[in-house]
Amino acid sequence: MSRKVRWGVLSTANIGVRKVIPGMQQGELTSVVAIASRDLARAREKAAALGIPTAYGSYEELLADPNVDAIYNPLPNNLHVPWTIKAAEAGKHVLCEKPISLTVAEAETLLAVRARTGVKIGEAFMVRSHPQWLRLRALLDEGHIGQLRSIFGFFSYFNIDPANIRNRMDVGGGALMDIGCYLVQASRFAFAQEPTRVVAILDRDPQMHTDRLTSAILDFPGGQAVFTCSTQLVPYQRFHFLGAKGRIELEIPVNTPPDRPTRLLVDSGSDLFGGGITTETFPACDQYTLQGDAFSKAILEDTEVPVPIEDAIRNMAVIEAIFRSGKTGQWESLRRG
Repeated sequence: MSRKVRWGVLSTANIGVRKVIPGMQQGELTSVVAIASRDLARAREKAAALGIPTAYGSYEELLADPNVDAIYNPLPNNLHVPWTIKAAEAGKHVLCEKPISLTVAEAETLLAVRARTGVKIGEAFMVRSHPQWLRLRALLDEGHIGQLRSIFGFFSYFNIDPANIRNRMDVGGGALMDIGCYLVQASRFAFAQEPTRVVAILDRDPQMHTDRLTSAILDFPGGQAVFTCSTQLVPYQRFHFLGAKGRIELEIPVNTPPDRPTRLLVDSGSDLFGGGITTETFPACDQYTLQGDAFSKAILEDTEVPVPIEDAIRNMAVIEAIFRSGKTGQWESLRRG
């Protein structure tokens, strides 16, 4: 490979400034060369703090920069598709934060944009690049726990700030869109299938109206996935994958720390007190570095990105069905184009 991909960042959103940009700056194939904000002073402040050479006071200026090859889009959920389209039409590849859209129909518009512009467009599920998830996939493929039949996932944090975008209905906030999307993505990834139907219950905040506690059952051809996510519970996350011959547990499945090892537990089930558990430890790594390099490699080698639009559409189809079930109280089949 002759060079690094030159990245620009749309907005000074916290996820980008605190996690994604520092991670990408450590990449072998990524170089963050510009950042934009609608407030030029803020863009310059963040650029100086992060060592980014160029700051812009508008998103349009960033998209017009010929020295930018690709865009990372961490804007609020309702702006993901509009600005991804603008970036693609400016000839920039786009890595867009999850969830890529608010609806299946909105995500589907990106297929025509990609075909017309020829750029790469993908969804930023960084977990798909982490070694512990790749190892999980290998263990499942090898039949290490027998046929996967059941998944249980939990993901929560506590945030009751009405001004926070995660608690705003108008920008696509709520537990399912913010963190439940990881639980859907992980279940689909592990089963390597799409669910045929879902049933769910949602509890909404009486003032903010976002879902603050959501539980769902996803019915797959190969088994069932059950999960709960919440924006108003003690911070916690865990995943269990169960088969007839064993169980795999991910201790920190999503917010893996960049400076500490992570562990995957494989349990034979021979001892309820843990005597049948073996532990695999993964050295500290930054999953945002890995995500950036994987996407950049796809650009440089003209191969598929880790999480393409088609996968994002399928993930959103499950999310939409969960929301419908929350209203009807019934099993809901997935609607696919």
